[in-house]
Amino acid sequence: MADTADLAPSRSTPARKAANGNRTPARRSSPRRARNDNIEVQVERLQADMKAIGVTLARMADEKVSEARGTAKAEVQNLVRQGEKAVDEIQDEFGHMEKQIKDTIREKPLTAVAGAVALGFVLALITR
Repeated sequence: MADTADLAPSRSTPARKAANGNRTPARRSSPRRARNDNIEVQVERLQADMKAIGVTLARMADEKVSEARGTAKAEVQNLVRQGEKAVDEIQDEFGHMEKQIKDTIREKPLTAVAGAVALGFVLALITR
């Protein structure tokens, strides 16, 4: 997580504030002008802080996007491996079934022909 220096690098530390506070202004100004100057300084500090926060948020967002992208790539690779494994298993199963059907046809050719004729008849009735 970002520390205070990352979020507001332009902010003065307490030691700096004390050192800056000991300086005396070169010329005296009216209280109204001093108040306006003080407000302007505060606004500038706030703007600098907002810019620093924006930079920090952008950096954090980039890190999260990179992390999410890496996670997504890993998941895609995992899913591809699982899909390839499933396809291989299905191909093996169909190869085994094909071998069984061929063996059955070789052992009982008349039964296979009768089954094919019956299947053709049923399909002909359904398509009419």
